[in-house]
Amino acid sequence: MAMLRGLLRLRLLCGLLGRELSTRRRSSTLDWAGKMSEIKKKIQSVLPGGAWNPLYDTSHLPPEHSDVVIVGGGVLGLSVAYWLKKLEKQRGAIQVLVVERDHTYSRASTGLSVGGIRQQFSLPVNVQLSLFSVDFLRNINDYLAVVDDPPLDPRFNPSGYLLLASEKGAAIMENNVKMQRQEGAKVCLMSPEQLRNKFPWINTEGVALASYGLEGEGWFDPWSLLWGLRRKVQSMGVLFCQGEVTRFVSSSNRMETTNGEEVTLKRIHEVHVKMDHSLEYQPVECAIVINAAGAWSGQVAELAGIGKGPPGTLQGTKLPVEPRKRYVYLWHSPEGPGLETPFIADTSGVYFRREGLGNNYLGGRSPTEEEEPDPGNLEVDHDFFQDRVWPQLAQRVPAFENLKVRRAWAGYYDYNTFDQNGVVGPHPLVVNMYFATGFSGHGLQQAPAVGRAVAEMVLEGHFQTINLSPFLFSRFYLGEKVQERNIF
Repeated sequence: MAMLRGLLRLRLLCGLLGRELSTRRRSSTLDWAGKMSEIKKKIQSVLPGGAWNPLYDTSHLPPEHSDVVIVGGGVLGLSVAYWLKKLEKQRGAIQVLVVERDHTYSRASTGLSVGGIRQQFSLPVNVQLSLFSVDFLRNINDYLAVVDDPPLDPRFNPSGYLLLASEKGAAIMENNVKMQRQEGAKVCLMSPEQLRNKFPWINTEGVALASYGLEGEGWFDPWSLLWGLRRKVQSMGVLFCQGEVTRFVSSSNRMETTNGEEVTLKRIHEVHVKMDHSLEYQPVECAIVINAAGAWSGQVAELAGIGKGPPGTLQGTKLPVEPRKRYVYLWHSPEGPGLETPFIADTSGVYFRREGLGNNYLGGRSPTEEEEPDPGNLEVDHDFFQDRVWPQLAQRVPAFENLKVRRAWAGYYDYNTFDQNGVVGPHPLVVNMYFATGFSGHGLQQAPAVGRAVAEMVLEGHFQTINLSPFLFSRFYLGEKVQERNIF
């Protein structure tokens, strides 16, 4: 009789387990894991002395269906997830799954960046993106607050950017600043004399003009934005999966364009997600795929067949985004510039900013095409600092003659080899794949605005807040470069 009662209790608990499985689609991964743990404990209590070992535990798998699958869980992917949920017409109307290979983010570009934010770009659209994003950072808890969780502190340091121009670049800088002001950025021009008066530690040799951000520029903590977005979207019901997208299953439809060219339209129906440290994969049916895979977004695009057509055709046009390795060095200089130090970009291409309060500084420079390092690993070339960075630093700031490098690391740019600008919006032939990638080093600072733009395109079919049409994929086929001059 006691055994019968135990079996009845076990059947009741198994029924409970079935009902829990039916609600999994509406529960977050963390909630589900907690419930599974409790259910296992209850079942184990019915059969004392025996551990509960299911034949196959599927709690780590992504759902079988999701309206939107976002490939890449960095700030751009998380920003898209946030705005999709924020702008949905009815709460819970859209199910969003974020697939990220590394939930520790140990190799993610976000955490390895220097965290700068500026409006001093040469394109109006980049100025608009950064103005939106700095407002987002200033009011971050209006957007990303979670009930009963502590408020976020992005540690925004509004010290401004100081860009230095040689005689050759002075006219371009003047035009850029005129446009930046028209877009609403607070930027001023400084002569070499004004520069020496405000920053006496700068050697102005070779400097003809400088532009200085008076408001809304500086640097912030990238991790605060990353984890703030992740915490918020989880509270909004976004699901997460640690794994790698290895395949897309799609259908095709041939059609003829107005100029008589035959093209094949594709629609992705299923995403295959390979589990971490496993040979198994889970197919996920979906309506929309967001390619926010950063430096690897070109590879993800190839999985969808993008660029695998005849050269010179739209079908043969690749997503020109590839990983580029960039070094960041942290050094100490006892006599270095103080708390008023802005984020400086030198005429030589070297940049640096203050880090903390103890005369420490972060900086580096982008290599030339001939100097590009092998992106196959994240090892640091210390000779690059000695040969290509330090001499320019010491020339511009004599106090850096006696600096000492304390540590260094490398990270990846999602480098757009076509024009070093972002790729945003749908692919013209793979009609339900959207891009949020290719920002070549300024994706972190523009992520809040880009995420909203992609969500608007998905939900409304067009950009609303900021017109990012210049960043559409079609420009690669048309050969229409959107050249940003202020990349470093």
